[in-house]
Amino acid sequence: MNKIQLFRLLRKHKKLSDERNVMFEANQYGKFFAYLGLGFFVLYFVAIGTFLGWVAATEDEQQVIFFVLPFLLILDFFGRFMAQQTPVMLVKPYLLMPVSKYAAVDCFLVSQLFDSSNLIWMSLFLPYTFICVCGNMSLWAGLGMLLMLHLMILVNSQWYLLVRTLVNRSMFWWALPIAFYGSFIAPVFFLSNKAADKFLDNLFDFIGEWGFSWIGLLLFLVLFIVLFIVNRQLQMHLIYDEISKHEKTKMKHVSEFSALNRFGQIGEYLKLEIKSTMRNKAIRTRFIQGVVIITMLSLMIAYTDAYTSGFARNTWCLYCFVFFGAVNLTKVMGPEGNYIDLLMVHEENILTLLRAKYYFYCAIVLLPFLLLLPPIISGKFSLLMVLAYLLITIGPEYCLLFQLAIYNKQTLPLNDKITGKNQFENKLQLIIELIVFFVPVTLVLILQALFSDTVAFSVMIVIGLAFTLATPYWMRNIYKRMMVRRYENLEGFHSTR
Repeated sequence: MNKIQLFRLLRKHKKLSDERNVMFEANQYGKFFAYLGLGFFVLYFVAIGTFLGWVAATEDEQQVIFFVLPFLLILDFFGRFMAQQTPVMLVKPYLLMPVSKYAAVDCFLVSQLFDSSNLIWMSLFLPYTFICVCGNMSLWAGLGMLLMLHLMILVNSQWYLLVRTLVNRSMFWWALPIAFYGSFIAPVFFLSNKAADKFLDNLFDFIGEWGFSWIGLLLFLVLFIVLFIVNRQLQMHLIYDEISKHEKTKMKHVSEFSALNRFGQIGEYLKLEIKSTMRNKAIRTRFIQGVVIITMLSLMIAYTDAYTSGFARNTWCLYCFVFFGAVNLTKVMGPEGNYIDLLMVHEENILTLLRAKYYFYCAIVLLPFLLLLPPIISGKFSLLMVLAYLLITIGPEYCLLFQLAIYNKQTLPLNDKITGKNQFENKLQLIIELIVFFVPVTLVLILQALFSDTVAFSVMIVIGLAFTLATPYWMRNIYKRMMVRRYENLEGFHSTR
């Protein structure tokens, strides 16, 4: 069997595996909304490509797109963290078969090159190149430009794959992209205005001279080959290491959190939540990422002129508070699916667990409150605004997110990250995520337009307090509805372990 035949076979196996999954029908809802959003992005990119092509044809500057390409590549790199997982190919079953392990990894890497995240940029490059060809550019030069632009995206995809794989192993690898992108961005902020302008002029002059050239094309081709080889070796090593469960175990002190003993069974479940966050690398990584993102946003808002509009300030303030709940509670009861049978032994065990989760995530919002002190002190955020979004988060936002405990029935692996999946389990997960991120901001903007900021945030505080005080009632309602679906959910948890 050659590699082409193996590639087709693995793709067929992957498709059949998805269709046989008990969550296949539920995932169709997520795919529908994802395709809808993708359609809007394509239209947006076509408009941008048309505009840039018109500017290039009018000014007879065919390399205009290369001046904005660094920003597009940065957007592409960070955008992949939300849409592209690594690896999507399940290589574990093939390690025990008479198939070359490197051939299987090669097929996975090749499949990444044909991923929609790479091809979607053609919706921007094709209109640009077409307009340039209709101008003064020759057809062969246009095809060469199109090839070079796509090659840059492929290099970026390999760079993302390398960083994402390393970050999954250790958060300290975030220093790699920070150092790389920081070397280009830092001079703009730390140099004087004159020196920063000179740096940008030299950078754009270099891009204008060498961006669209045979030397540039050769450089990116060599860079692509190097990154592909590095990813080939790294993916094989890390995937095999994780599947083999090769882990270095060190004896270390384990805190008993004895202060929580006074809260009885709720205290025990609070210990479970804290230890899960500390020990399970999948959960721990999301927590650390949240701290890093919120800290960066806080400092950027406090000490720069970024996000000065009312919509941006409200959106990011809410985002900071709801982040931890949104990334973890969307899959609520997923980690517990590994031992859900034990939780069903005693009456109202699940209710106590849900209450402990709620108290834990209410305590978590104190962290973003502390991290947002710089914008409060600098006057970018008002204290009333921060309190409003804090109460909205622990009130109606958490009420909505905890509703997913009724419908989630897919076990979430605790430690598998390299070979893990992260698809939407049911349509409610996507719908509720959209609601918690956008509805409160929309309501605030409407109230601010009709009244004043003080009235708007006061109304939000009242709504948040009402839902918070009503927590025992809506929590018990969730528990009763869970019990109605308990056998269906148990079957789903068992099937997806």
